[in-house]
Amino acid sequence: MRGSPDVVQRELRIDKQARGVRPAARTLRYSTLPTAVRYGLTLLVMLAIWQAYVTIAHVSPLLVVAPAAVLQSVWKDLIDGQIPAATAITLRTLLIGIGFGATLGFVFASFAVFSIVGRDVLAVLTAVLNPLPAIAILPLAMIWFGLTPTSIVFVVALATIWPVAINVDAGFRTVSPTLQMVARNLGLRGPRLVLDVLIPAAMPHMLTGLKTAWAFGWRTVVAAELVFGAAGSAGGLGWYINNARYYLLTAQIFGGLLVISILGILVESLFGIVERRTIVKWGMTRAK
Repeated sequence: MRGSPDVVQRELRIDKQARGVRPAARTLRYSTLPTAVRYGLTLLVMLAIWQAYVTIAHVSPLLVVAPAAVLQSVWKDLIDGQIPAATAITLRTLLIGIGFGATLGFVFASFAVFSIVGRDVLAVLTAVLNPLPAIAILPLAMIWFGLTPTSIVFVVALATIWPVAINVDAGFRTVSPTLQMVARNLGLRGPRLVLDVLIPAAMPHMLTGLKTAWAFGWRTVVAAELVFGAAGSAGGLGWYINNARYYLLTAQIFGGLLVISILGILVESLFGIVERRTIVKWGMTRAK
């Protein structure tokens, strides 16, 4: 129709072009920038404030060091292999612990779906052990397993069982009863029902459980390494930070914290990619 808004705007634009009137240029605003650019600018501003504070206030290097000194320390320890070795040890311990914890959490949740006994066991264990900080079990783990990496793996697994179990159980219980009934009428029972019906339907809850387990496990492994020190002849990032404290190497302490933060950002980005290619693509949740 000639009187529609789109037609009117098009005619006005053609008329302006015919008269040589250019459309107004878009104003560059902070809110219109890409998310990565906004985050980068925010980080640069924070680093500039940090650098200005250290320079203007003449803070002692034993208390706070400048960002340039931190980056120099990180680069030095990257070249000589200290940070890569410590990072590899921490990630290996973390992945093993999360693997055990996530598997046990998934088993507990599956058992709770098909059995009242399993539901009661999960409820009792969650009520008793979930509020308990896993790092508080480290002294017992050291007595049981000795000064070995197994002690840290144990406390990491204990920290990650319950986020996975609680979220997977919640996901299984939100699956439509009609869908489960149809699956049972088609002959799906036990593991087949879990693998073919419950897991795909509960995927958003499972990813949330894994993200929470990663966060809990990451904090636990670093805290355990800070308390535990080196497991055997090698130590992770927590040991790297604690060892720098002994020698008053403040730049190395900040460097270790920086590496931990960067690894956390990378893992969160990885989870975001997985979510966009699964539950967001499938329409199970909205994109963030």
